[in-house]
Amino acid sequence: MAATAVATPVELLGPRQRILITGGAGFIGGAVVRHLLQHSQAQVFNLDKLGYASDGTSIELVLKALGPAAEGRYQLLRTDLADGEATAAAVQQADPDLVLHLAAESHVDRSIAGPEAFISSNVTGTFQLLQAVRAHWEGLPQGRRDSFRFHHISTDEVFGSLGATGRFSETTAYDPRSPYSASKAASDHLVRAWHHTYGLPVVLTNCSNNYGPWQFPEKLIPVVILKAAAGEAIPLYGDGLNVRDWLYVDDHVEAILLAATRGRLGASYCVGGGGSDGSTSERNNRQVVEAICTLMDQLRPEGAPHARLISLVKDRPGHDRRYAIDASRIRSELGWQPRHSFAAGLESTVRWTLEHRAWCEAMRSR
Repeated sequence: MAATAVATPVELLGPRQRILITGGAGFIGGAVVRHLLQHSQAQVFNLDKLGYASDGTSIELVLKALGPAAEGRYQLLRTDLADGEATAAAVQQADPDLVLHLAAESHVDRSIAGPEAFISSNVTGTFQLLQAVRAHWEGLPQGRRDSFRFHHISTDEVFGSLGATGRFSETTAYDPRSPYSASKAASDHLVRAWHHTYGLPVVLTNCSNNYGPWQFPEKLIPVVILKAAAGEAIPLYGDGLNVRDWLYVDDHVEAILLAATRGRLGASYCVGGGGSDGSTSERNNRQVVEAICTLMDQLRPEGAPHARLISLVKDRPGHDRRYAIDASRIRSELGWQPRHSFAAGLESTVRWTLEHRAWCEAMRSR
C-alpha cells in the first residue's frame, strides 16, 4: 500500500496547543497521546477513569524516552465522565483548545453480559462531557472559540450488519445490534444534537476494527496470538466467517488528528483499512486467525502447526455478519489513506505481542 503525505501534528494543530483526550489510557487513546507527545509540543490532558482496560505503561515509556523535553506537557486527570461535576472540573482544569473524545466501554461480549456500564460510560458520559465542553467553549475568548473543535470518535458497528456486498458510508442508516453499538449510536446522536442545537463545533469519525501494539488482550487478534504462543485452544466464534474491516491503530491516529483539525464542522468521516488503490483490509475471522497461525509457524516453529489449535465455539448472540468501510470521503476531502497493509500491520502486531507477553499476561490477569 503506497504511503501518502500527511501533515505533521504541529501543522495540523496550529494554535490549538491544549489537547484534552478522553480515554487516553485506553488502546486508541493511548496511541493518540503518544503520537502527540512525540510529534508536537502541545500540552496533553488525559481524562480517564482508569477502568479495567486502562494502562499508562506505553505513555510512561514515551515520557521517559523524551526526558526533559516532555516536562510539564502531560497530565492525567482521573475522572469518570458519568460524574458531571467531576467532568466539568476536569474540563475547566484542562482549558482545552481541542477535545478528542475516545473514552468508551467497547467490548461487545461485555455489553451483552452487563449493558448498564455501557449506558453509563458511553451515553451518560458523553452527555456530561458535552455539557462541560459546551460551557467551556461558550466562555472562551473569540479567537480561541473560533478555532475550538470537539472530535467524537465512534465505530462502524452503529450501522449494523452488511450482506455479502456493499460498504458503510457516512450516509448509511444507523441500525445498531448490540448494547455496545446502541450506546455508541446514542452518543453519536447526542454529539450531532449539540452541534445543531447549540452550535458546538464538532466532527465525528466512525472507524472499523482497530488492531496493533498495546491492545488490551480481550480482543480477537491479541487473544489469538497469546493462545497460540501458549499452545492453548484458539476460540473461533460460529463458523468463523464473520467479516471485519481491519485498521492499524497508527493509521487511525493520523485520521483522527486530520479529521479533528481539518474536517468540516458537523461532518462525519468513515475510516477503514482499505487503500485508495483498491486494496482491501476485509478479512473474515477464520482468515485472520489462520494468518496469525501462519506467522506463528514462522516465528515460533517449535509450536507448528498452530492452526491445529483452532477450535470452533458457540457463536456470540446477535453476531453481526459483515462490516466494511467506504473511506472515500476522508480520502477525497482530507487526503488520508492508511500507510499499513493488513499483512504488514498484522506481522508487526504479532512480533510486538510476542516481545511483550509479560505485559499482555499482566493485563489479561485483570
